[in-house]
Amino acid sequence: MDSLLVIDGSVLEGGGQILRNALSLSCILRRPIKVHKIRAGRPKPGLAAQHLFGLNLLQQITNGRVTGNAIGSTSIEFHPGEIQSGKYYADTKTAASISLLMQVALPVLMFGKNVSELELKGGTNAAMAPPVDFMTEIFRPNLEKFGTTFDLDLLRRGYFPKGGGHCRVTVYPAKQLNPIEIINFGEIAEVFGWSYVAGVLPLNIAQEMEKGAVDVLEKCGTKKINIEVYKESQQMSRDPGSGIILGASTSSGCVLGSSALGDPKTKPYQKAASAANELLSAICNRECIDQHVQDQLIIYMALANGTSTIQTGKLTTHTLTAIHVAELMTGVKFETTEDPRSGVSVVKCKGIGIINNSMPNSDK
Repeated sequence: MDSLLVIDGSVLEGGGQILRNALSLSCILRRPIKVHKIRAGRPKPGLAAQHLFGLNLLQQITNGRVTGNAIGSTSIEFHPGEIQSGKYYADTKTAASISLLMQVALPVLMFGKNVSELELKGGTNAAMAPPVDFMTEIFRPNLEKFGTTFDLDLLRRGYFPKGGGHCRVTVYPAKQLNPIEIINFGEIAEVFGWSYVAGVLPLNIAQEMEKGAVDVLEKCGTKKINIEVYKESQQMSRDPGSGIILGASTSSGCVLGSSALGDPKTKPYQKAASAANELLSAICNRECIDQHVQDQLIIYMALANGTSTIQTGKLTTHTLTAIHVAELMTGVKFETTEDPRSGVSVVKCKGIGIINNSMPNSDK
């Protein structure tokens, strides 16, 4: 596809989601794009650090041509080249989310020829983005149903405002993505999680968060609740930070979760209880995919070889935005239905079945 596709970055969510998904699909489909009105729905429109570094990372991966790649830029033009497997490095020098860098790069490198490695520095536990632990423990099991995966080595934590987190991500190529069907909730098998503090913060903060989560999650009907409480070592993180990551697995193989970062303005117990209530609501509604994973699966559903169907909660603006970009760039059509009483939604899509022609024929 040689024609330049112009995308309005102000529609729906009006944030970085449009840019991330458009850039990833641009690389995979080899279609040049122009995105204007970038992050028009945000207090500070234009490219922030994490968006700029994601853009520059894909420029490296594809040896593409880009204009407008500067902090604050509200318009970019991107002409991707061929996806090149290899080792890539990005250091945001801020607390910008490593998870969001992963979101933009993972689907692209999965359509490379060989195994690739990302060395990423920034925020591992940042506001308005999933922690890197959520990416490995909740998102990855869902991604693997498409027949592809990644590994992540956490070398150092990075909290707001300093950042300085360090991760090494290994991305495995896929010949083609399998369609998924995640619509059978089954029964709760286990509820698990991690409650943590770092730096000068005392362990009792993590203990309070664990108690807040357990008090709520005991209502889900399972006696198997295992939340590990710990303090990060000085080697892993010298800066202060705290939070909780929660997950639930079911007898049918569903994995869903929630998370919260510590906040000086909110009591640890309340922070954790809020995250637990979010997970409990999804469990009680028998949602197979949580609200933080639903939007991340859209791009893979659009590319898969066949019809994918997921059962999730009320569709977030991020998910509706991801659907809009996927339909615009691939030509697929998503079907969505929502139960007005419970808010449970079913999302269905027949993917384009794109084949990774750079990867030799094999069982991998």
